[in-house]
Amino acid sequence: MNDADRPHDATSARPRRRRKEKQAEVDWVARLADEVIEAAVARDPEKTIVCASGLSPSGPIHLGNLREVMTPHLVADEIARRGIPVEHIISWDDYDRFRKVPAGVEGVDASWEAHIGKPLTSVPAPPGSEHPNWAEHFKAAMAESLARMGVRFRGISQTEQYTSGAYRDQVLHAMARRGDIDAVLGRYRTKGATADAEAAAAAEGGEGSEDADAVARAAEGSGAADEDDGGSAAGYFPFKPYSKAFGTDATRVLAYDDETTELTYEASGPGGELVTESMRLDTDFHGKLVWKVDWPMRWAYEGVDFEPSGVDHQSPGSSYVVGGQIVGPIFGGHQPIGPMYAFVGIAGMAKMSSSKGGVPTPADALQIMEPAVLRWLYTRRRPNQSFSVAFDAEIQRLYDEWDALGRKVLTEAAQPGDLAMHARAIGTATGELPRTPIPVAYRALASVIDITGGEPEQMSRIVHGMLPEEQAEVFTGLDQLRPRLDCATTWVRTQMPAEDRTQVRTEPDTDLLAGLDDAQREALAMLSEKLTDDWSLGGLTTLVYGVPKLQAGYDIGEKKLPPEVKTAQRDLFALLYRLLVGSDTGPRIPTLLLCLGPDKVRTLIEP
Repeated sequence: MNDADRPHDATSARPRRRRKEKQAEVDWVARLADEVIEAAVARDPEKTIVCASGLSPSGPIHLGNLREVMTPHLVADEIARRGIPVEHIISWDDYDRFRKVPAGVEGVDASWEAHIGKPLTSVPAPPGSEHPNWAEHFKAAMAESLARMGVRFRGISQTEQYTSGAYRDQVLHAMARRGDIDAVLGRYRTKGATADAEAAAAAEGGEGSEDADAVARAAEGSGAADEDDGGSAAGYFPFKPYSKAFGTDATRVLAYDDETTELTYEASGPGGELVTESMRLDTDFHGKLVWKVDWPMRWAYEGVDFEPSGVDHQSPGSSYVVGGQIVGPIFGGHQPIGPMYAFVGIAGMAKMSSSKGGVPTPADALQIMEPAVLRWLYTRRRPNQSFSVAFDAEIQRLYDEWDALGRKVLTEAAQPGDLAMHARAIGTATGELPRTPIPVAYRALASVIDITGGEPEQMSRIVHGMLPEEQAEVFTGLDQLRPRLDCATTWVRTQMPAEDRTQVRTEPDTDLLAGLDDAQREALAMLSEKLTDDWSLGGLTTLVYGVPKLQAGYDIGEKKLPPEVKTAQRDLFALLYRLLVGSDTGPRIPTLLLCLGPDKVRTLIEP
């Protein structure tokens, strides 16, 4: 039998194929970039590829909406890394109606309900804002966060586009073809009853699920997904005017003259009064196309090649599906590649001042994690996988994973997907983001901050003792720990539960010390005696794990231990917690010892 015919050769190839398949799945960014490039080049090899996002600044733009930006950003950045002309645009849907007063915006109360129905750019900004209106206030906060994350884009204000007349020809064309548009929409109007269920089913397959409130909140910032489609008793009109008398979209089109472009409509006032107004669509620009027509119009106008959207836009009869049947026949454009993205959850966030009562924003997340880590969260999951951003103690495990990836990419064990994921997190095609020079473990920093109360001199001393020799030699101060140190400080101050905070005993627990058995006394004596033999995090770790080994007759470096020695280790840790912090749990014992110092430790553990 030839070597090529041996059965083991065929089976040994399977793991390699599976690894390649898994790798392709992990590197979803490259796969989507390939697809976008192929489709765009086939249409026009000379055209700059356009990746698009859409955000409605109707309130704080939250972490769910960030996926609307990060998915096209990552794809556009991958295309740019290949040297292909590409642009990422963000359409600010600031000409959308003000739908409701969001909870938790400082200084904003029920009086803002008077502005419901107005364009977001006609709503006053929250009190104390330096911005001219509501939309600009929330756009600015999001733009600042995106800049910190290295996201470059061209912003397009839909208020400016509509009110300047930029869309004049597109609006007139849509009105002229309103019968054709109505026919497309009519095929889906009977499917509304099943759309929500099908959208929920489409979201399955991710890592977790979202409740109905979360879905509704996430949908708010992704465009006017629930807007009416323009149908009325007087006929179908895909244009919704803002009234001159009241400034709102509480209007009903009565008639339209195709020759003069005069639109006649009825406007409702806050007291129920009705006025009839008219405008010429070739010269008056206070209104906009309804969402299901507006979105495909913009695809054609901007030449969009890639734009993902949430579940709310992907069900039968929703805007992405309908838009695909309008963009070509009506506007002469093409439907962009548009994968569905799943919702983003929040793990255990305590209420923070900037989004109290609402969903946290990228700015909130950037208070407790470095930009590269936040980018990594959106990079490591495929768009159709849901995930959560950790505001609770889970952030410590998250950082452990991030640091492990950082170490892995420096070794031969790193796979291409690891390298690509890490590179996309730490920088873009234009350069790397600022990084923490000496990245001490987040959980260790949190413990040091908690125990010392953030006192700089103590923190510097303790961290110096934690560092490996090569880092300790070049450590000059806390600035080398930033921005991670500042993130961990904010997390301890705003997110750490009060019951988890460390309260070091001020006096020995004499009753507990008096009741120790001989083995416990021996263990504490050994610990006290050897405490300063190697006063470093590594040395203390070896010591606290090693005392029970020595008591059992093993070498301090022994790895293979019987169950009773492991039990003795756990018992010693529990005893130390009770003696040092009066609790059954706390920071890692070696870190705690390092923070307290040998004199304080001996005071509390010696009978």
